[in-house]
Amino acid sequence: MKIGDLVKTVRRYGSMQVGLITDIVEKKCWRTDELGKKVDWNKVEPEPHAVVLIGESYLTIPVADLELIDISLT
Repeated sequence: MKIGDLVKTVRRYGSMQVGLITDIVEKKCWRTDELGKKVDWNKVEPEPHAVVLIGESYLTIPVADLELIDISLT
């Protein structure tokens, strides 16, 4: 995924939302469903997150939770 791509949210976010990637950053993400409730930031490495414009809001979402929308006309 890259800046300018159209994406939709998957997993964890309830209803699907569509947005535009405006930036890519690295952040740590603690996934309580996999790692439990007790947070230990030393156990996780940063992972790519996309800054996504959805409506009038910018959300930072892990790339693993996004799906690329193919808008090719061919």
